[in-house]
Amino acid sequence: MKRQLKTAWLSASIALGLGLSGVASANNHVLTVVTDPSFVPFEMMDQETGEMVGFDMDIINEVAERAGFEYNLRTMDFNGIIPAVQTGNVDIAIAGITITDQRAEIVDFSDPYYDSGLRILVRANDDSVNDIEDLEDKKIGTKVGSTSYDFLDENLGDEADIVPYPGSSDMYMALLGGSVDAVFYDAPNVGYFAKTRGEGRVKVVGPLYEGQQYGIVFVKGSEWVDPVNEALAAMKEDGTYDEIHAKWFGSTSGE
Repeated sequence: MKRQLKTAWLSASIALGLGLSGVASANNHVLTVVTDPSFVPFEMMDQETGEMVGFDMDIINEVAERAGFEYNLRTMDFNGIIPAVQTGNVDIAIAGITITDQRAEIVDFSDPYYDSGLRILVRANDDSVNDIEDLEDKKIGTKVGSTSYDFLDENLGDEADIVPYPGSSDMYMALLGGSVDAVFYDAPNVGYFAKTRGEGRVKVVGPLYEGQQYGIVFVKGSEWVDPVNEALAAMKEDGTYDEIHAKWFGSTSGE
């Protein structure tokens, strides 16, 4: 039985308090979970049902069942997710969120549940880009508030025109339309787009940059970190994690 009570409470800002804080309901073990609706295939809206689906959604459903809580699901732009957790407007966030030392100063993370990195995406007929150095003097789309933006800023700075977009679909459409020369973003999302809507029109080039790990995010000091970590460990031990991974990405043994 799924523990997800309500899905797709769409919100474009962190104005989630309004007397409805998930922390206030935690005594009843009903938490507020937030995600970003545009990070496919981790989280995306099913147009037929109006519900959020994806790898992260399957993970949080299973984790909640095992850890012993139910939850209300809300969505917002990625850039507002960490502040929403930090301020206690939501209890938990899951949205392909990279574990970083800077973020860990203001929120708590679960143990890593997905290994990732950053990749370059260009149009299929562009042979001028093979690595990050080739992006100098080019216009690069990435996602606002992401580690990919930070990486570009640190490694290219003023040597490239870095354009942050609020959603991943926006930057991909900009690439297809010629508004940017390349996209630099999380490897699984880039790869998924290249194999689906971008097939034959874009290609992934260069190595995997910045080996990263995703974690589930909690309010600092949350009592749910240990139960969630125990649930994740059990899912990996009994094969449930591999089943969810295979559903969205293929077998873990092939990575």
